[in-house]
Amino acid sequence: MTVTIYDVAREAGVSMATVSRVVNNNPNVKPQTRKKVFEAIERLGYRPNAVARGLASKKTTTVGVVIPDISNMLFSEVARGIEDIANMYHYNIILCNADKRKEKEIKVINTLLEKQVDGLLFMGGSVTDEHVQAFRTSSVPIVLCATRDETNQYPYVDIDHQQAAFDAVNALVQDGHRDIAMISGNLQDTNNGYSRYMGYKEALEKNNMPFREEYVRIGNYRYDSGIESMKYFLELEQRPTAVFAANDEMAVGAIHAIQDSGLRVPEDISVISVDNSRIASMVRPQLTAIAQPMYDIGAVSMRLLTKLMKNEKIEDTRVVLPHELVKRHSTR
Repeated sequence: MTVTIYDVAREAGVSMATVSRVVNNNPNVKPQTRKKVFEAIERLGYRPNAVARGLASKKTTTVGVVIPDISNMLFSEVARGIEDIANMYHYNIILCNADKRKEKEIKVINTLLEKQVDGLLFMGGSVTDEHVQAFRTSSVPIVLCATRDETNQYPYVDIDHQQAAFDAVNALVQDGHRDIAMISGNLQDTNNGYSRYMGYKEALEKNNMPFREEYVRIGNYRYDSGIESMKYFLELEQRPTAVFAANDEMAVGAIHAIQDSGLRVPEDISVISVDNSRIASMVRPQLTAIAQPMYDIGAVSMRLLTKLMKNEKIEDTRVVLPHELVKRHSTR
């Protein structure tokens, strides 16, 4: 049978109020009494009921985290940053995978809010009207992590995706390339896909280079779509001399498609991406990439959420972290 606070009080020969004070680290308990209660807890194997404590205090010390793809190394790095800061401030994490599907994201958001979490961190693609409607039902703080809503009405921590893409393409231009293709993400993904696409176009325009429709293929951020997109480019009459991929996984697919065709990277075609996940240094040649500070995005998001939950003073609820170009061997 479940051991209750009453059982502990009877075993220790104290009141239930005293046991409660000991469990909640109240300093107003004599050391000898505290020792007696802890010994009773150990003998009986008592575990405090977190649900009951939450009902009493109206706090569960739990944060809900919605993650788009738990198998993606990039998001696992964000989750590590979130968890480290959560542990530092004594919060527990409920991590939910949403499979990059809007319907599941909405369902998970509502489920976490029903579980009375003290705050919510949302990682996803586009923040749609349906997401906003779900957020509006929340009585707890919400922070967008590695994404943002179009109106910027919710706190967020992210990078400037358009500038990151611009810097990647501009690096190829500085290397002497004029025929630069792009393997894009979903353009309906306003934060990552569309912003990086616009950064690509902006870089071409700033360098007085024409935009060519046949030099853009829409992928799904997966390895296979990188292969298929690159095969298409290789069959063009004027194939590109460089390719910018919207993420590392598609870039690796592009590298392998180039190598399978008998061409070399970067001697024949250069490849660059945005993300700089661990896979960038695993592929050969190693991938040149714009690095997102994914651990920092997670850590800063969680710290911002703790401040909101504790009603602490906040200078800025819209945080844009810096990115950097990491040069390796896939570009000349």
